[in-house]
Amino acid sequence: MLKSGKRKGLLTALVLCLVLLVLSLVSLSMGSVRIPFTEVIMAVIGHNGESSGVVVVEFRLPRVVAAILIGAAMAVSGALLQGVIRNPLAAPDLLGVTGGASVAVVAFMTLSAGAYSIHWVPVIAMVGAFAAAALNYMLAWKKGVSPFRLVLIGIGISTAMGALTTFILISGPAYLASQVLNWITGSIYGTNWKYIAALFPWVAVFLPLAVLFAKELNVQSLGEDVAVGLGSRLQLNRFMLLAISVSLAGAAVGVAGTISFIGLLAPHMARKLAGNSYKILLPISALLGAIIVLLADLAGRMLFQPLDIPAGVFTAGIGAPFFMYLLYKRR
Repeated sequence: MLKSGKRKGLLTALVLCLVLLVLSLVSLSMGSVRIPFTEVIMAVIGHNGESSGVVVVEFRLPRVVAAILIGAAMAVSGALLQGVIRNPLAAPDLLGVTGGASVAVVAFMTLSAGAYSIHWVPVIAMVGAFAAAALNYMLAWKKGVSPFRLVLIGIGISTAMGALTTFILISGPAYLASQVLNWITGSIYGTNWKYIAALFPWVAVFLPLAVLFAKELNVQSLGEDVAVGLGSRLQLNRFMLLAISVSLAGAAVGVAGTISFIGLLAPHMARKLAGNSYKILLPISALLGAIIVLLADLAGRMLFQPLDIPAGVFTAGIGAPFFMYLLYKRR
């Protein structure tokens, strides 16, 4: 028989999968033109050649798929960081990772004058994310990497990257400002299948890698001395986990910009639902991240029609008070 914790985790995952499926159908159905669920299902399985089928498959479905991939990537990235640093306040956007990705992409957009291929953007974002993470790692190194130093230095790097992004933005061509600002806020408006093709390979590689390293995270959660005593190659494994986290965050930022606080919110919610075992926590975090981004995107499309508000506005509106609540609890 499965242990009660595993049963609870599997049941939670099943419920969240069902929620995600229903929410996806609702998102595909709703918009400026509402399409019945039956037509949505027929369009998705390829049996609807009418105009409603084109709307679903070419415009709404890529947006839904992008929201799921981005939410899952950011959530797992945050869960990995929190596990490595052993700090529940850790998240890619709080440690300078997404800031480094933003600087790289904004500089790339500006230097290319808007004439760039979407397939390059996740790569450029990952390069920027790795540069910021490497700087953080080097500055935090002192006979090994201290989680406490990673957090403090990361906050400073995040602030510096935000200032540098603003400087590049105001120094670039004025006609690019609205495009770049929309991206910085965190939006999946206008996503098409080219965006999915650019993002999916990275998520498909690094999400399974994250799950493979779940056992190592469980060992590290026992403390450094215990982990070394159990045979863990602590610094190498910590570096690999950070590299996977940075890769996921960088790829997601490259497509959708800085949809903030997903890496903070989803892992906390997952712990409440499924406990602290990372073999269960990571998949639950991925599902919750996908649900949060999909909800934020749906709210942005529907609440202020005909305006399309970036999903990052809603995630920041929820995440900032949640972050302050966590700070208050840790006093």
